[in-house]
Amino acid sequence: MVGHRVQRVAAYAVVVRDDQVLLSRLAPRVSRHELWTLPGGGLDHGEDPRDAVVREVREETGLDVTIGPTARTFSLHLPDTWRRGRRVDAHSLRIVYDGWVPLDSPEPRVVEVDGSTVDAAWRPIEGVRDGSVPVVAMVKEALELYRPHRWQRVAAYALVRRREPGDAVLLTRVSPRGFHTGSWSLPGGGVDFDEDPAAAVVREVREETGVTCTVGPLVTVLSETVRGTAPNGRDEEVQTVGLVHAATVPPDAAFTVEEGGTTDAVAWVPVGDVFSGAVPTTAGVRQALDADPS
Repeated sequence: MVGHRVQRVAAYAVVVRDDQVLLSRLAPRVSRHELWTLPGGGLDHGEDPRDAVVREVREETGLDVTIGPTARTFSLHLPDTWRRGRRVDAHSLRIVYDGWVPLDSPEPRVVEVDGSTVDAAWRPIEGVRDGSVPVVAMVKEALELYRPHRWQRVAAYALVRRREPGDAVLLTRVSPRGFHTGSWSLPGGGVDFDEDPAAAVVREVREETGVTCTVGPLVTVLSETVRGTAPNGRDEEVQTVGLVHAATVPPDAAFTVEEGGTTDAVAWVPVGDVFSGAVPTTAGVRQALDADPS
């Protein structure tokens, strides 16, 4: 005997932060054993899937998620199963979006009352893969297809050296809002659309150090690809192509640090400390110093 046909459309989010993924634990009435799933749920009649997943993630985790532009679909057909005490032929269409939540978000917690989930937490991705975190099949399938947001960035940097007293290079320290937190880097940053790289060097050095520099010739071109969590919480893989220009600043320059940016300190750092590793720096600093013809 064929059961009553039931079709359900639901929307979910894959939210990855470093080596963890945001999951919701199914309630005992849904699964008698511990079982975790992606946060999300069924669409209300007439509801846009993007609105539905934001609503569901908020209800199941207490977090405000931002949804990416693309989604993947998963189909689950259970021709002979039981739902709410009756035999049904169930078909579930699941729309899975990539999403992210702000870095300063609170710990996840269930907001809805008497829902299908009873807990929310960041769980290790490796635990999902090796089975130590029990999950529904959709979680593993979604993680297999998941990729961080990839983008390419053109940046311009200043190589500013001071020969006396002692050979030193002007560096800025990366704040918790940027990649390589705590490391020292050449002052500089992203080139705006239609902006001349030399003008970008002047602007970025002024923003990060409070000083106006004079830009000289191109010293070298850097390329670096890093993966990590961006300030907005998105899991990203970024290739930065950096144009390093020689530059000078007034000898009596008084430095100031921008507020709320990716820089939290500025200083003259002895070149010897860069090459000895006494001061942690990004790889581009050494490459630029090696390429400096002066």
